[in-house]
Amino acid sequence: MQLGLTREADYAVRAMLALASHQASEPLSSRRIAAEWGIPQRFLIHVLGRLADRGLVTAALGRNGGYRLGRSASQVSLLDVVMAIEEQPIDRRCVLRGGPCLPDGSCLVHEAFTAARNSFLEELGGRSLASILAGSGWQPTAGSARDVEGPRAHPDRSKPAIR
Repeated sequence: MQLGLTREADYAVRAMLALASHQASEPLSSRRIAAEWGIPQRFLIHVLGRLADRGLVTAALGRNGGYRLGRSASQVSLLDVVMAIEEQPIDRRCVLRGGPCLPDGSCLVHEAFTAARNSFLEELGGRSLASILAGSGWQPTAGSARDVEGPRAHPDRSKPAIR
């Protein structure tokens, strides 16, 4: 049983944290997000498209184009991000039989795993991007995009661990 996120959801969380931490007025380019947050750009474009479809990011076209959060970082939870990428963030297969558990809870561990799943989803739903960045101690440099070099450029400030 896997309780972790897919690679795509991991990239989505990283991209959203990059956008949430970006304090400059202009949008943030996908190239920059990819370079600073260790995301392959070809996957990032796909992830950002899915996040845009759900209204979590907006895209600005043109020479100075890029991406911005679709709403305030305090209004976007980790669950919002994960659900935008993964329809079912946790596999619902029965750990004893390998198939779906029956609705009547006939699996011996059904209630325990359902409670764990619900707690996991509740925790993700209660954590906003803003609260994660505030609790991490990592803050971008204020100013324009040139001044905001991100987590890779500042070895003394590591990006929040997403695992």
